[in-house]
Amino acid sequence: MRSVHVIVEGRVQGVGYRYSLLLEADRRAVAGWVRNRTDGSVEAVLEGTDDAVDAVLAWMAEGPPGARVDAARVTDAQHVGSTGFEVRDTH
Repeated sequence: MRSVHVIVEGRVQGVGYRYSLLLEADRRAVAGWVRNRTDGSVEAVLEGTDDAVDAVLAWMAEGPPGARVDAARVTDAQHVGSTGFEVRDTH
């Protein structure tokens, strides 16, 4: 199992990024959460198999139509055993 923390910058708010990520994570059986940040970026935690997390990270680097990803910072995170994927309130 792999756990990562991700900050995505660019035009990633107001374009359906979080809900599209929810669908992609569910499709890949990746657990965790996503939320907007007040600085205009999107923050997420992903937990799943190496291949599944890598696939979601690849999707996050592109985002949904209308998004523009300028940077994605990925760091390892402590595994907490999340189940399911959720959209959280802005932080």
